[in-house]
Amino acid sequence: MPKDQNSEERPPGDQRRALRSPLLVQNVKVEPAGQKAFFGYAKNISRSGMFIGTTNPKDPGSQFNVEISFPAPIATTITCACEVVWQRNFSRKSQYEPGMGLKFVDLPKELAERIDAWVKDES
Repeated sequence: MPKDQNSEERPPGDQRRALRSPLLVQNVKVEPAGQKAFFGYAKNISRSGMFIGTTNPKDPGSQFNVEISFPAPIATTITCACEVVWQRNFSRKSQYEPGMGLKFVDLPKELAERIDAWVKDES
């Protein structure tokens, strides 16, 4: 069954819980000179990816670098490559926030494990 890219529901099997405080996420452009721009807020996150709330989601398959600043206990800022796996466009009739689901492409295993433990503690 093909995925509906404008799904009005969470993707099947999505067991993550929303964070208490959304994380600021910046789009990091490799050229020119690592320029940064506000990208959106991570509304939920897991070891494999995150949902970014934004009114201008990118198309599925798009890849780009993002910068995420984690609060304590992780207390670090990371830059990693992500890929859009689904999007939800703005609709006045929708009860769901517009945005996109991202998959981490090159997140180090150690950091993935720290994120997993942090999300469990926040739940």
